[in-house]
Amino acid sequence: AVDAGAEDGTATVAVIQGNVPRLGLDFNAQRRAVLDYHVRETERLAERIDAGEAERPDLVLWPENSSDIDPFANADAAEVIDRAAKAVGVPIAVGGVVERDGKVYNEQILWDPEKGPVDTYDKRQTQPFGEYLPLRPVIGAINETWTSMVRRDFSRGDTPGVFRMNGTGVGLVTCYEAAFDWAVRDTVQAGAQLLSVPSNNATFGRSEMTYQQLAMSRVRAVEHGRTVTVPVTSGVSAIILPDGRVTARTGMFVPGTLVQQVPLRSSSTPATTLGTLPEWALVALAVAGGTWGAVRTVSARRAGTDR
Repeated sequence: AVDAGAEDGTATVAVIQGNVPRLGLDFNAQRRAVLDYHVRETERLAERIDAGEAERPDLVLWPENSSDIDPFANADAAEVIDRAAKAVGVPIAVGGVVERDGKVYNEQILWDPEKGPVDTYDKRQTQPFGEYLPLRPVIGAINETWTSMVRRDFSRGDTPGVFRMNGTGVGLVTCYEAAFDWAVRDTVQAGAQLLSVPSNNATFGRSEMTYQQLAMSRVRAVEHGRTVTVPVTSGVSAIILPDGRVTARTGMFVPGTLVQQVPLRSSSTPATTLGTLPEWALVALAVAGGTWGAVRTVSARRAGTDR
């Protein structure tokens, strides 16, 4: 059995699902609506804490794109995020789309209730046809309207993201990145005691892709022996223990909040230590075995011909 016990104590996490005003690629067409929804849900949690109906978490996790406008360029966005952080009294990991030096990034922002934004993580594995358009000139030459699917290509970050949130190392693996071994592994190696997979599944509608992503997050929990939180704009948000068990989850296209004490871990599993080495070793063994078999077959045929 996979060990799901705490090695570095525990942390109480709050996963916020604010919901979105509409499904599909136009989820953020109504200015600041997505952000306001997540602020409102966080303030509801703060009210429950003040009323003694909920435990104050050590940290709050918002989804990818939970701020649908850039809080560094829009004072009104920064103001409401700051208000939410002060209300709940703990740091919040906020998902935003930000522009810097003429480039656009899918960014996680660590928002401290006293200091404001203190750290960032830029998504490193961007999604083709969602965050960038491969072969844009070729596609545009065929049909210019197709390029409107992704008007601007997102730039990529180049370092793993681990936020220190009230003493806990929270590793960020943004949405699509959960599908890539290297993106999860080096985040764990960078000091993540738990993992967060902030996602915006509103673009998936009610398809099975949401549940596919949740299943990938369960695999990552077991693979690296870490609690995995999955804050999603529209659901399904979840908390997954290091043994892969889903202990809390929300519905789809409803607001919701999950609060739970989770184990923190820092040990390395074979997957964390070895990465893809066993896979390449098996490939090499298969190639060697196939080559040896082919050589034996050719040699046997030649021997039969010489008789």
